Amino acid sequence: MLETSLPHRPTLPQHPVSRAPLVTIRSAKPRDLAALRELIGELAAHHGDAAPITSEDLERDLFGKMPWITALVAEAEGELIGHAILVPLYRAPQGLRGMEVNQLYVRPAHRGTGIGRHLVAKAREQARMAGCTYLSVSAATGNFQAHRFYESENFTPGPVTGMRYLQKLA
Repeated sequence: MLETSLPHRPTLPQHPVSRAPLVTIRSAKPRDLAALRELIGELAAHHGDAAPITSEDLERDLFGKMPWITALVAEAEGELIGHAILVPLYRAPQGLRGMEVNQLYVRPAHRGTGIGRHLVAKAREQARMAGCTYLSVSAATGNFQAHRFYESENFTPGPVTGMRYLQKLA
């Protein structure tokens, strides 16, 4: 019988291995409404805005008769730790479908772990499945961290031109 010697490996202390929690990126479900509303509020507060959105608003827009948005959520250990909200776009002269990443947010304790990148990847996948040829996102002028992030994700910066006009509908 042939024996093979293996190099000696020191015995490591038997401590539990500390691993980052498993993160799942998935489409939002009705059970996520309250937590998603909380995340939207956190992002609004981060920008100094209010978020009067209700769970009923989200339910209507995500799961109603005519869904208006798609929400992707990042979940770890049963808790939502990030989200992306997607809204359809259209370039009529070219007949091109697009998708706007209306919101992208990861809770501060989980930033820098790749969750934002995974949310963007899932947004790309959703947009492609919807027949979109482009993905769009905007970031505030002075939000350089967001600018660097989106550019690292291969978004091409472009100027915003013209005025946007709104009219309230009763």
